[in-house]
Parts: sequence; structure tokens; C-alpha cells
Amino acid sequence: MFLLQIKSRNNSSDSVCFFFFIHSPYSSPHTVPLSHSLYVLFLSSDLRALMAADNVLKSREVSAMIKQGFISDPTLCFSPSRMISRVSPSSSPSKSSPPPAFSDKMRSSPTLFEMMSEEQQREAKRSEDKRHKLQERISRILAEAPFQNPNWGSAGDVKLTVTSRDGFRVSMNVHRSVLADRSRFFAEKLRPDGAITHSVEICDCDDVEVYVETVVLMYSEDLKKRLMKEDVGKVLGLLKVSAAIMFDAGIASCLEYLDGVPWSEDEEEKVISHLGQLQLHNSVPDVLKRISVDPSTSARADDIFLRLLTGVLQAKDDKARREMKTLISGLLRENTNHLGHNVDRLDVSKETLYHLCHRCLSSLILCLSEAASLDESRRDRGVLMAEIAREADNMQWIVEILIDKKMGDEFVNLWADQKELAILHSKIPSMFRYEISRITAQLCIAVGRGQILVSKEARFSLLSTWLEALYEDFGWMRRACRSVDKKLVEDGLSQTILTLPMAQQQAILLNWFDRFLSKGDDCPNMQRAFEVWWRRAFIRQYMADQDQSQLQITVCDYPT
Repeated sequence: MFLLQIKSRNNSSDSVCFFFFIHSPYSSPHTVPLSHSLYVLFLSSDLRALMAADNVLKSREVSAMIKQGFISDPTLCFSPSRMISRVSPSSSPSKSSPPPAFSDKMRSSPTLFEMMSEEQQREAKRSEDKRHKLQERISRILAEAPFQNPNWGSAGDVKLTVTSRDGFRVSMNVHRSVLADRSRFFAEKLRPDGAITHSVEICDCDDVEVYVETVVLMYSEDLKKRLMKEDVGKVLGLLKVSAAIMFDAGIASCLEYLDGVPWSEDEEEKVISHLGQLQLHNSVPDVLKRISVDPSTSARADDIFLRLLTGVLQAKDDKARREMKTLISGLLRENTNHLGHNVDRLDVSKETLYHLCHRCLSSLILCLSEAASLDESRRDRGVLMAEIAREADNMQWIVEILIDKKMGDEFVNLWADQKELAILHSKIPSMFRYEISRITAQLCIAVGRGQILVSKEARFSLLSTWLEALYEDFGWMRRACRSVDKKLVEDGLSQTILTLPMAQQQAILLNWFDRFLSKGDDCPNMQRAFEVWWRRAFIRQYMADQDQSQLQITVCDYPT
């Protein structure tokens, strides 16, 4: 940023001085166009010059950095020593007129200093309101406190003062007998000493209100009833204070409350954290039983996962099956996302998932074998076709889990080896089998995204076995499946093909070219892959050198 000064003189010898603040990436101020000027200050006794300068000011884009700076009125931007003005001796004072007023928009824009001041005022007001509300709550608590009731007994002989870290203080006249009887801490500190009045101050408290409520709780006969109206967060605070002053009855009542009420997930985290910090070993296990995992559960975790996944695959109600698939997929994905933060987190094993894959494959082969041998006039053919779609959908779900968990590489080889299944697939009409081709599309999308890393031999084997079937079923996939993203499938296929050696790319894409010309929209549109192959083959024509090693090593013996 720099200052550019421009002087001009009119016919009446009146001088006009303009100051431009310039902020620009240019290295020299002489090369900066005036369109980069951010602010203009002018001073003149010539009214026409002032009006012209005002028009310049209005026509320029004022930088937010200057407009919201520490000076709101542009006429106050400079000290008098920095303002240069030359007035002709012949000029009459009556001819001079005050500068025109700046636009309302300029005057209404707050400066950075004003905004900081307003924010400080708002923060101070918020703090004041917060303290005022705290005082009101504590006043209500003390108004109902037993030691404030004249009919309770003798006057308090202990002046107990609780002070927060910000200096907020609350004083109470309480009874030594109650404090010493309920708290082992006060029993040790407040020993019987005749009619002497004690004064106790607890400083740097996190929450003065909780301390006051804990003292009131010490006077209560039915602590459980008293806690029933509180929330989990408040009871955790009371438990912390009760543990600090060794108020055993309060600790037991708070733990009993926590054991009996339901917790939200946020409250559960707070309970675990607080109880871990307090280290109340005797009673805490009972409270945490609802979240404590039996050691045998860890050993049987895989059996539990297998039971749940099998139950979904074999569910009789389709709606419930879809809902449970969505639920379990989300939970397993959550496990995967948190494994890096917690190495002890249990998750479904690779062996369990591939066991289910083999089971689904066996079911598919059995269903396709039966369907291929059935007469089309048989009534149970439709039932069998529905079973094929169901088994294919089950397989898609397991493959989705494998891809999410980065375990899908072995399945690419497994699916590429299903020659028998591919032959049976070709014997059934597309309207019944297209769900099986979605598995191939699913794998190609994952390979194209880099979610599955396999050798080029495995990728080519996958396409060799299933690409023709995918071509045949693509029209039905596109029309019958709302969940199928046509462009996503085409991009996945294209990327997978382009990872193959050039000879294999050429063979596949030339075959696609002929098929696309005859099938149109019922064939995947892989023009982008065709373009890339074309440029690789005919434009760039990369030639790998047969001998790329030009390193020469010479061994020389030096005389010793």
C-alpha cells in the first residue's frame, strides 16, 4: 500500500490536492491504474472541484479494508500536516463553502474500532446477564434452603463462602453439626470448639451454583426425591462436589440416580468421562454395567456379526430387510471410520464376509441352473426369477461392505472366475438377470475410483468374463433400476478399461464401437474412454525404449 499525491491548478489559481491510497500487487506505483484506487480524500475551496472529487469518490469501489478501518469519516483520515491546500489571496471567504456531505452509505458503515467496541459491549452485556441469571437462581435456591428457615433450629454457626474463579461470591450461614455429620471433609476441618463461629471459604470453584445446591442437599432427608427433578449434567456436577467434600450419602444418591435414568449419547460420554476422573471404584461398576462389554462378547463378536448379516440375507419381509440393510451398513461404515481412533473397536472379519459371498454365489448358481432348465410356461418360473433378483441383491450388499472396508480385491478374482455362472446367466432373459450385472458394474466403479487395487490380469479377466453380459443387460439396468446411475457406471467402465494395456484397450473399445452403433442408448456410452485411447494410439504414440538403461559402470584399480 502507498500514497499517491496529485496536484492540479484551475484558472482562478485555486489548487486542488487529491490523495489516493493504493493497494495493488504491482511492484511500482507508477504502473498502477486509477481503477485500483481505494480511497480519495480531497480538500479545495473551489466548489466545482469539490463536487467533481465527490463524483470520483462515488464512482470508485471503496475497499472494505479502508471503509471498515479505524476512521469512519474520510475527512478525518489525515492530520492537518498531511493535507496540502493552496488558496489564492484574491479568493473571498464568502466564496468558500463547506465540503458536500458524504453519502449516507459511507456514514452508516461502522469502522473496525467501532465494531470491536460494540462486540466488547455485547460481550460485557452477555456476561452481566449471565451473572444476573445466576444470582437469581442462587437466590431461589437459598430462599428454599432449610438453614434459611427460622423454624429449622438454632442459627448457623459456620459462615461458608463459595467463590468462583471470576470473583463471584456467595455466603451462607450453615450449621457445623450438619456439615460434620454428612461430610467427612468438614468433620475433619470443623472440630467441636465450644461456641466459636467458624468461617470457611472455598475458592476457585468451577460452578458456584452446584456447590450451593450440594450444601442444600446435605440438609435434605430424601436425597433421591430431591434429585428426581434434575438432569444428568446437573447430577454429575453434584456428584463431583460430593466426592470432593466426601459427602457419602450424596455420592450414593447421585450414582443411584445415574443408574436409574436413561442417557442420551452425549450424556453417556459425559458419564463415562466424569466417573473415570472421580475414580469411585466401589459403586461405579454398577452404574456402567449398561455400557460395559462382557469379555466373552469380544470372543464371540464374529459369530454375532455372522448371525446378524445372515438374518438380513434370509429375511422374509422385504421392507424390513431393506431397512435392516441400511441400518447395518451405516453401523459397519461407522466402525470403519472410527477404527483409526480406537484399535480395540470390534468389526466384522474378512473371513465372515467372504463366507457369506460364497454362500450367495452358491445360491445364485443353484437358482440359475433351475431357471435355465425350466419351461417358460411354468407358473413357478416367476417365483424363481424373484429369488434370483433377491440373491443378486444380497451379493451386491456384501460387495458394498467389502468395498467400504477395502477388502474387495479378492472378490474381483472370485467374480472373474465364475465362468459357469456367466454361462448360465446368458441362458436367461435380461429382464430376470440384470441384477447380476449390477455386481460387475459395482466392481468397475470401485476399480475406476481406486477403491479396489488389483493386477491388470485380474481387471482384464473380470471384463473378459462379464463385460458382454453387462452390455446385454445395460438397457434393463438403466430402465428398471432407479438407483443405477448411468453416468457412474459408464465412467467406472471407462476408467477400468483405460487401466489395461493398449492392446487390450483397443480390442475392447473397437468391440464397443460396433456394439454402440447398433444398440445406442442400450449400450454404455464410453466415448470418453474411446477418445483417450485414440489419442494414445494415434497422436501421442508413446514408445517405450527396449533398453532404457544408459548407465555405464567402469571399474578402475588405483595403485596403492
